[in-house]
Amino acid sequence: MKKAWIISLGAAVSLSACAQMAENTRDTLYPRNGNTINVSDRNDLYNVQGLPNGTDSRLNNFGYVRHQKSPIAGGMNNVGNLPTLNRERVADLISKLCVQLPHVNDVATLVTDEEVLIAYDTDTKNRFETADQVKKTALSVVPRYYHVYVADDPRMMKEIERFGRLDSNSRNIDQIIDTTIREMLKYPQGRKLSDGENENGEMINEMNDHLDRDFRDGTPIPKQTMSK
Repeated sequence: MKKAWIISLGAAVSLSACAQMAENTRDTLYPRNGNTINVSDRNDLYNVQGLPNGTDSRLNNFGYVRHQKSPIAGGMNNVGNLPTLNRERVADLISKLCVQLPHVNDVATLVTDEEVLIAYDTDTKNRFETADQVKKTALSVVPRYYHVYVADDPRMMKEIERFGRLDSNSRNIDQIIDTTIREMLKYPQGRKLSDGENENGEMINEMNDHLDRDFRDGTPIPKQTMSK
């Protein structure tokens, strides 16, 4: 009887140790959520602090994250914390970056669900080159499906400012913004981005032109519009 009790106690201790090891392993592998995988040095791949590297600051660190669908067969991936685009912060960033460009003194930026409208004040002697720099600065910030339109006219700042309190669900917002974009297209827009994209990042002669609100992408103009 005493022998059996000792065996039972030993088994309980072993199971407890295994459970503790499993708990420690789980905490080591997934310190932030159940889908983040760590490297061999146990440094979390979503690493806020970054690896120490001499006198480098955190701004110099690369970013690397790896996710599995789920570490447990049949488990659900946690998608509750997916990042979203804060349009006001993006507009703020674009304005801050553009005002650092040569000969650009004042910048107003509007970011919608698919366009960036930038009005700016400049003392440049090369309006085309400055427009190209402003446009490409904005394109470096927003997702690639965005189109960017610029105007080197301070009066256009008031024009786009009135959209600041509106949103994608505002009544007739597309038609109102389209009118402003057509006005902005009268100003220099810089170089076309590639053989397949025009100056504003609109795809040229793409298959789904009828679904895209483009303005100068090579889409044939309807006859009724041409006659006006």
